[in-house]
Amino acid sequence: MRRPSEQLKRERLPYAAAVIVAGGSARRFGSDKLMEDLAGFPVLIRSVLAFERCEAINAIVVAARADRVDEVRALCDTYGVTKLTAVVAGGDTRAKSCLAGVMAVPPEAELIAIHDGARPLVTDDVILDALWTAYRHTAALPAVPVRDTIKEAEDGVVSATPDRSRLWAAQTPQCFQADLIRAALQDAAANAPEVTDDCLAVERIGGRIYLSKGSEENIKITTPLDLKLAGALLAERSGI
Repeated sequence: MRRPSEQLKRERLPYAAAVIVAGGSARRFGSDKLMEDLAGFPVLIRSVLAFERCEAINAIVVAARADRVDEVRALCDTYGVTKLTAVVAGGDTRAKSCLAGVMAVPPEAELIAIHDGARPLVTDDVILDALWTAYRHTAALPAVPVRDTIKEAEDGVVSATPDRSRLWAAQTPQCFQADLIRAALQDAAANAPEVTDDCLAVERIGGRIYLSKGSEENIKITTPLDLKLAGALLAERSGI
């Protein structure tokens, strides 16, 4: 039985580090979405601060674009991020960026949470549930059930309709025991650079992934409309 969130907050996890991935090109947004203003803060900083506030997180590493490393480090200082231990240059693929971040995590970390810098609305409950699931089962994927009917298509023609009851929308932070994700990302960076999901890197080397609690509000900023939606959701939250 899953522990209630309030109980999770009272118990102690081993040393946990967060890797915030911020190395994308943001071609679909039209500008650097991570630096867009979201209710007075850059999108990336809101993502970082979610882990700064989480008591279970001991260290934060940001894997940024090579040309933004100094800027990201300065922004973290400006907004009072005290858990930051490194800002590193990401690679030319997500697997390489994640690997750069993971390898910069303090060696005492037993758990590593990898989070998209473009998911600024992640909550303590989502982070904690993923960490606890990874602690108990090695790897955790926050997810929510897919509500829309999904179609597979070839050349514009529908070829299949998957059973929606078996489909889940993946979110982050995806959380792992540290040795497992290091090995998985090293393998992916060398042999499958096209891997765009950290859990998929673990699956490739035979690891099992367990679902943890996601949130409908844990949206990824991909388009300008997403940014407007995130602003509206923040406006409804008290104390933010």
